[in-house]
Amino acid sequence: MRLLIVEDEPRMAALLQRGFRDEGYAVDVASDGTDGLWMGTENDYDAVILDVMLPGLDGFEVCRQLRERDRWAPVLMLTARDAVDDRVHGLDVGADDYAAKPFSFAELAARVRALVRRNSRDRPTILEVGDLRLDPATHHAWRGATALELSPKEMALLELLMRHPDEVITRTHILEHVWDFAYDGLSNVVDQYVSYLRKKVDKPFDRDDIETVRGVGYRLRLPVT
Repeated sequence: MRLLIVEDEPRMAALLQRGFRDEGYAVDVASDGTDGLWMGTENDYDAVILDVMLPGLDGFEVCRQLRERDRWAPVLMLTARDAVDDRVHGLDVGADDYAAKPFSFAELAARVRALVRRNSRDRPTILEVGDLRLDPATHHAWRGATALELSPKEMALLELLMRHPDEVITRTHILEHVWDFAYDGLSNVVDQYVSYLRKKVDKPFDRDDIETVRGVGYRLRLPVT
């Protein structure tokens, strides 16, 4: 999952970036409203965390313009203010949720997971494809009754594939939603991590569910019924 954080306070931005990367997200950070609007317009995010008090464009204006430009990633707004008028204004310009500082990171992460589910065609709390199961909240995955030992990036890659079963996911899409701007389009990191994932998810179970679509990307095949 790919997340945009728009936060001008460096310490808060770094804490959020580290926390969500530890949760397995690809995280991009903008430090002002103008950059946040540009990044949110130019890139496909699964969710946006948007501070209200920003230099340049404030969070309300960023959210309003994103919606005007048909960018519909769910937006969670952050503010040090807890006035009812601010919450109403944020929701009126198109925000999906609102959190007042200070906040619990665990609660914020849960809110983001809920927004990502809400934005999906299907909204299960536990993903299931055949005998594969994945719980994004606890970072646990299973093949049948066997627990899978996956790294955060392997878990994020498997989650992306499981959210789009039997669909071809391009390498570029995987790179954008599991990694971030730190990686360039020429990196072979996607192929490396697909190989790691196969060794843990497919090969020990004599399966070949993660399919290479030559010249395009990868697909998690649905079981034949």
